[in-house]
Amino acid sequence: MEIKKNLVLLGMMGVGKTRIGKYVAKRLKINFFDIDKLVEKKNEMKITEMFKTKGEIYFRREEEFITMKYLNKKGSIISLGGGGFVNDKIRKKVLSECISMWLNVNLKTIYKRLKNSKIRPLANNDNQNNLGKIFLERKKIYSLADHEINCDNLNINQISNKIIKLYEGI
Repeated sequence: MEIKKNLVLLGMMGVGKTRIGKYVAKRLKINFFDIDKLVEKKNEMKITEMFKTKGEIYFRREEEFITMKYLNKKGSIISLGGGGFVNDKIRKKVLSECISMWLNVNLKTIYKRLKNSKIRPLANNDNQNNLGKIFLERKKIYSLADHEINCDNLNINQISNKIIKLYEGI
């Protein structure tokens, strides 16, 4: 299948964007790019270390630079970091030039997946209320995506089938 536009996966940290993106890319035989991994590779450090040593503002600048670069590469699946779509510049480019899919899961699931995470700077040591606040703030922005896929109670194959069906229907 030839992809004319990039397919961008977005959603909260811990929803499975990377795992699902890799799976869909393999099925469609196209490139997959994980923005968080690309930021880490360029900076030769994990995001948690970047937050500690250089700060969130530095990370967000790097995230924007790399995201914009990869959004210009056509025919790929791109997994944005949890906060990537919150950035106005990234969001405008995604909405005008890509197909965006919000992978949505309930807050309980997110909390369960992230509560002991040592690799999620904004979830680290967060309690359910703080994570809930981030979730509610971002949910309003995520809802601007072209499509929402409720991933609760679905396996990776079911989610991938929905993504592919939506994409092929465009």
